[in-house]
Formats: sequence, C-alpha cells, structure tokens
Amino acid sequence: MSAEPHRTAAAPAVADATGDTTPDVGVGVGSALGTASRPRRRFRPGAVPLFAYVFGALLLAIVLAALFAPLVAPHDPLQQSLRARLDPPFWMEGGSRDHLLGTDKVGRDVLSRIIHGARTSLLIGFAALLIGGILGTALGLLAGYFGRAADEAIMTVADIQLAFPFVLLAIAVVAVLGTSLKVLVVVVGLSGWVTYARIARARVLTLKEIGFVEAIRSVGADHGRILLRHILPNTLSPLVVLATLELARLIILEATLSFLGLGVQPPTPSWGGMIGDGREYLGSDQGWWIAVFPGVVLFITALGISRIGDWVRDALDPTMRNV
Repeated sequence: MSAEPHRTAAAPAVADATGDTTPDVGVGVGSALGTASRPRRRFRPGAVPLFAYVFGALLLAIVLAALFAPLVAPHDPLQQSLRARLDPPFWMEGGSRDHLLGTDKVGRDVLSRIIHGARTSLLIGFAALLIGGILGTALGLLAGYFGRAADEAIMTVADIQLAFPFVLLAIAVVAVLGTSLKVLVVVVGLSGWVTYARIARARVLTLKEIGFVEAIRSVGADHGRILLRHILPNTLSPLVVLATLELARLIILEATLSFLGLGVQPPTPSWGGMIGDGREYLGSDQGWWIAVFPGVVLFITALGISRIGDWVRDALDPTMRNV
C-alpha cells in the first residue's frame, strides 16, 4: 500500500460580503493562523462576571431615565422657587420628599436636573462617538490601504493633535466659534479620531500582509469594493471595543468643558454644569449636594462604561479565551 500523501493546512479564509468564515487577525498574522481553526465559544450567561450585570443594570437605568426624562423627572428642571432655595435632601433635617435630593441655589430640583442632564450628556457623548469613530476609521483605512503619501499626511496630522493638549485646543475653538451644541459635539468628537485611525491602519496593514488584498485586486475588484466589503468588516471588532471605552472619556470631556463654562450653557442642565454651579458650596454644610450628586452619577456612568468595555475587550480577544 502506498502511503497517503502529506496534507498541508489550508490558508485561513477572510470574510467578504457573503459572510465566509474569517479568522481573528487582530493580534497579528501568526495569531490569526494559530486561532483560525479554534471553535467559537458560545455565549454563556454564567460566564458573565457579576460586575457586568451590576454596571449593566445601572447604565440601563440611566439610559432609560434619559430617554423618558419628561415622564420620570418629578419636577421641571428649569422651574425656580426662591422659597425652596437650598433645601437639603429628604433624609436631612429640613428636607422633604418633594425634593428627594434637595434643590440648588435658585430652588431647582436637583434630581430632575440630574435626570435631564443625563439626556444631554449621553446625547453629546453618542453623537461625538459617531463623529470620531466614522472619521477616524475612514482615515485609518485610507492610510493603511494606500500608504506612502496618504499614510504620511494622515499620520502627521494625528501626531500633531496628540502633541497638542486637546483641552486647550477645545477651549480655543469654542471661544472662537461659540458655545452652541453643534460646535460642542464636533469639538468633542474630533478629540478621539486619532485612536480609531491608528487601530484601523494597523489592522489594514496586518490584512495586507496575509496577501488576500492582492488576490482580490487581481480578479478586478476596485479600491472601494476592497475597502468596504472586504477590509472594513475585518477591522470592526477592535473598533467596537474601542468605542465602548471611548464613550466614557467623551462624556467626561463634555462634563469638563461644561464645568469650565465652555460646554452646555445654562439653563440647560448637564452634569458638568451642575458640578460647576455647586463647587462654591463644597466643604460647607449647606448646598454640598448640588455638586456631589451629579458628580456621583457621572462617576458611576464613566466607571460602568469602562468596566463593561474592558469585559467586552477580554471576551472578544482570542488570546484571553480558555479553549
């Protein structure tokens, strides 16, 4: 009997528009070849850590409160009452259940302003996330795919922005163009495009090393088809994880600008603006709740998004899986 000829492992396939099986190439060509044959793990509720459930529930409550703010808020966030000025929370002496978290220096309900401020902060955060993500991903794909002049120009602009303190740049732009909501969204959105561009560029360079780009081009596919239908789907996984981590930073950046008076302008409630309004009362026995409660909500939101983002990153990273 003749010996059966030795068979070599087939090269890993790359996803296209038809949904073919794709390896995870986020950790390099060697890792892609090593993990291409690994079975995909199915989602198991028992594998989700406890903190993901806790922070997920808190974030869900905050998002629902923001969506249904007019129905959930007990008072009009803009309604003033000098008679109720600086009323303490309900558990303190002099407090009432009509204002659970107290009132500010002009008698506005703190709880109602926190709920409506969640709508403002989350709206700006998500809008800025889309601007930075789309712009950075597009520029990163172009830099990695075309290389040479395009790569040099885009990465030079990215290095210039990284070398300049963005808060100072944002202050200068807002001071010149004004403090409208549109300007704020654009400024906050442009703060994070560099990270998306660098990750997208690195993924494209990794994919080009495999050689499938040249194979697709050899059958007559144009640049747009290659980028949108073959390269982009294979770069989305790390970018989605990055988006979950970036959202927390964008919300804090918006709060920082509002705290400095360059973000959302009064009387529109925002978490950063509320912290700025109550900073003069910090350290005193009266009015401390004006800044503390929105600060706590901002802290919980940013921490929850970051922790869930870390968990999503570990869940999607093939090097972190115990197969």
